Amino acid sequence: MGTLTNESLLEALNWRYATKKFDASKKIEATTWKALEQSLVLTPSSYGLQPWKFVVITDKEVMKKLTPLSWNQKQVEECSHLVVFTVKEKMDEAHVESFIQSMATTRGIDANSLAGYKKMMIGDVVNGARSKVALEWASRQAYIALGNFMTSCALLGVDTCPMEGIQPEKYDEVLGLVDSGYKTVLACPAGFRAADDNYSALKKVRFKNEELVRYI
Repeated sequence: MGTLTNESLLEALNWRYATKKFDASKKIEATTWKALEQSLVLTPSSYGLQPWKFVVITDKEVMKKLTPLSWNQKQVEECSHLVVFTVKEKMDEAHVESFIQSMATTRGIDANSLAGYKKMMIGDVVNGARSKVALEWASRQAYIALGNFMTSCALLGVDTCPMEGIQPEKYDEVLGLVDSGYKTVLACPAGFRAADDNYSALKKVRFKNEELVRYI
């Protein structure tokens, strides 16, 4: 493992804030972005099924189209990279089968040995009770990816701003997601804070540990 210390972890998390104004002239370096892209891919998910696609936008014209669909929050067009978290509307056997084949190939095992696992997943998320709330289930997974991404960004000195204040259906139209099987859940601009963003100097407001953490 790396040399990350307890102190440096907390320093990064205290440094992080929901950036209100990005410096549009600053871009995330390609090597840094590659690591952040991988942090999205490495996010854990229920059963490992990864019911998502991450749409990464760097085209300023597309960003400008999305700004009015984000209650005119300028972070959407001022950031370096805009990540839109989309999830599958429903799970199907084809997705499960693709995952099983990927697992077999990656781990060098016979896909037939995973038949029981495949059957369990299909019985749950494809044909079971969870299939009735597939979009909600997948959306919760997207928030795991969001948290993983934001923490990774903070550790690498990249600013973020998680956004639910968007019009998902309008995003779907702009991004060509209508009838794709995927729907927008939320967005997260990433980049570097502007020097005149006064929010960056504000102290975090949190309840005391003993009010939020219970030990048994």
